[in-house]
Amino acid sequence: MDEERFNMALRKFLKEVGVTSQREIEKVVRDGKTDGQVLRVKMTLTSPDAPLDHVVEGAIPIA
Repeated sequence: MDEERFNMALRKFLKEVGVTSQREIEKVVRDGKTDGQVLRVKMTLTSPDAPLDHVVEGAIPIA
């Protein structure tokens, strides 16, 4: 395995996830489709090619 190539591909994927996720969160908040002062979020990372099931949960203050 080429570590440098793998690392670059992984970073590219994570950047895409981060940028697109931020856009979706901003859109739902901007459109007023949230309830309350905090937006609870959950991100699940899975792979059909490996035993990968990673969950990250958090809360984003919106007020």
